[in-house]
Order: sequence, then C-alpha cells, then structure tokens
Amino acid sequence: MNISPESLQAFAQAAHSGSLSAAARRLGKSQSTISEAVARLEIDLGVALFERGPRRLQLTEAGASLLAHADEVLAAADRLARHAAGLASGQEARLTLALSDAYQPKQYEARLQELDERFPDLQFESLIAEQADVLDLVNQGRAQIGLLAAQDRYPPHIAHARLEMSSEFGLFVAREHPLAERSHVRPEDLSHWRLLRLSSVADDDANRDDLPGSGGRCWAAPDYLMLLEMARLGFGWAELPRQLVETYGFEALHELPCSGWPRRMAVDAIWSRQRTLGPVAAWLLQRLQGGT
Repeated sequence: MNISPESLQAFAQAAHSGSLSAAARRLGKSQSTISEAVARLEIDLGVALFERGPRRLQLTEAGASLLAHADEVLAAADRLARHAAGLASGQEARLTLALSDAYQPKQYEARLQELDERFPDLQFESLIAEQADVLDLVNQGRAQIGLLAAQDRYPPHIAHARLEMSSEFGLFVAREHPLAERSHVRPEDLSHWRLLRLSSVADDDANRDDLPGSGGRCWAAPDYLMLLEMARLGFGWAELPRQLVETYGFEALHELPCSGWPRRMAVDAIWSRQRTLGPVAAWLLQRLQGGT
C-alpha cells in the first residue's frame, strides 16, 4: 500500500473543516482535487471515510477511527521535515552538557524546558561530573558545554563565562557524629576527624581543596551525592551544597557552625576553543548567561 501524503492531508483537512470546499480553500487547491485525493485514499484503504450527502461532511465509523492515525502520520512528517531542515542548516543532532550535581537552580531547570520546546527532536544528554572531570569531558569533546565551580584559571584552549547562578555550600556531618554536639566548630577541631572530599576520575591532584584538615585522614568520591551518603553514614564531615542536602539529606545531616561557612561559590560555563559550538549549543550557552 502506497498512501500519498497529499491524500492524507486532504482527508484530515476535510474531516476537520467539515467540507471539501473548506479543505480546498485551506490547502489552496481546487475542490475536485481534494475530492479525488480523498477518493484515492478510500480505494487504497479499502474503506469509506465519509458519508456523502448534501449537508456537512460526516465521517463514517471507519473514517473517525482512522482520522487520529492520519493526524499522527502528518504530525510525524512535519517533525521529520523540520528536523531535517535544522540538520541541513548545521544544527547538531546531539548535545551533551556536563555539570555538577551541586548546581540545580530554577534557572537551569527553566533552560532545559526552553531547550525541549525549541529543539524537540534534539538528543540531549546531561552528565554529572565535578571540577577536573568537567574540564576533561569538555576537553575530550565528550561534552560541548560544562558547568562547574568557578576556577581561578583555565587552560588556554578552554573558554569560559561567569554565570549569574551560584551555589551555597556548608559543612555537614551525621546527626550522631560527635562534631554535631558542638555549638561552634573551629578548623583545628575538624582536623581530628575524617574529611570526605571530592576526587577526580581524570586527575586526582586537580581536586585538592582549601578545606581545613584536608592534609589529614580523608575518604574521597567523584561526586557530591556520594559524599552526602558517606556523611550520612557517619564516616566523616564534608563540604556539601546546601540545596543538595535539603533535597536528599532527609534530616539525617547536621550543618556545622564554623567560621567562613556557609560560603557561596560562583559557577562558570566552559567550552572548548578548539571546537566550534553548533547552533543549539551556542543558543543554550547564551541562555545560561541570561541572554535571549
């Protein structure tokens, strides 16, 4: 069976407008052309789609059942045409964003909603990574854009832009941890207990931090969510994004009252100077920066 798109369009338009003449005006064709297209479709399908009469067109039971399928086929054809046009103009088929699980503000959620509405056929991937791993993913071309805690310097081949969003971090332990009993915690107090810190899959030396007691005992993990779980189990203390704790801490963690915390960290977007950003990536970067 070889059903022409023109026949499906004539059938759907006639059904929705209620007459062959109205369908002809909408499609810019003669009424006889629309009538012939519908007749050919009825022959191809082997069923009558309309009950012919002097009054408004009336769908048969079979026609009413098949109309939804015709609408789906036409909508799919329209999506195909629009997606092909985008690809022909250089629009990328796939986009990957690497970001920390610390940065999930409403602004980021709004950008994803816009991305879905503007590029519905895009294959989008979001990778959770931290610090040096974000840099490595962008450097390899595995991700086109990365979001990470703002760094003092970047390699020459990495471009960066400061975003309006930021994340607030605090020091946390399990509620049953001895540090949780103190009304004030000094940096030297922390050095007596195990530090839970970020590590990096790409380069562990790249994630050395300025946390008090970071030269002593420590356990490491490549993401904040795993550090949160370690802290919840009582293995030590960790600097964690407060928003993540509010979402996943389930009241199992206690924030330590320590001078200098909580502290707010700025967020940078990064991309490779060695690879030209496609239209979708460039649009998303602009929106992340607050542009239109």
